[in-house]
Amino acid sequence: MTQLSLENIYKAFPKTEGGIQLVLADINLKASDQEFICIVGPSGCGKSTLLNMIAGLIPSTKGEIRLNDRLVEDTDPNRGMVFQNPTLFPWRTVEENIKFSQDMKKEVDQAEVDRIIQLIGLEDYKNYYPHQLSGGMAQRVSLARTMINQPEVFLLDEPLGALDAFTRASLQDELISLWQSSQNLMIMVTHDVEEAVYMATRVVIMQPHPGRFSQIVNIDLDYPRRRTSQAFINYRNEILQALDF
Repeated sequence: MTQLSLENIYKAFPKTEGGIQLVLADINLKASDQEFICIVGPSGCGKSTLLNMIAGLIPSTKGEIRLNDRLVEDTDPNRGMVFQNPTLFPWRTVEENIKFSQDMKKEVDQAEVDRIIQLIGLEDYKNYYPHQLSGGMAQRVSLARTMINQPEVFLLDEPLGALDAFTRASLQDELISLWQSSQNLMIMVTHDVEEAVYMATRVVIMQPHPGRFSQIVNIDLDYPRRRTSQAFINYRNEILQALDF
């Protein structure tokens, strides 16, 4: 069972004019597999910084992040990261991008590659190059490239933010389906409150100056969720109110 623990996390950056800027303060969270956690908050509250710390891309100034009692000190395939814009190799096809990490390890499992390509619905596009794909397709390839490493934790930094509304809604459903099939822990940063209520089992609300958790809302709704239901609207309004909207 996957257990992620953030204990008394602080993050400060040096200012160019001297001194330090406290970006995150007193961050505490415990999460486990089969959870889908969305982090919402205004720009500049440290959401992406926190995600990068969980990924091991930057260290904390104070406090500890542990995955299954192991201290997070560096990047690791057990923590897969998907960014807002697809980071694909333009000279590699869809299939070659997805199996890149396996190629590096010289341990290609072609059956697993084929399974994941089918799971994301791109069987007919596996020999296409990134420039031949739509934005939604490219983002699915990014997700698949992370999935093939079977990470214990998926970290998603606004992966749907640059997509049009229809593609975004479709990929929301696909992400939920991938999460339900993998049973992994997913942590996603989003600015979209409705998206958070639609996808998450818990929504973490952040406030800025410095970035901190102000409230955690458990979303007690079955999947698939109806955006027009009164319960859904009530959760959305609760979170918006907590964000001072």
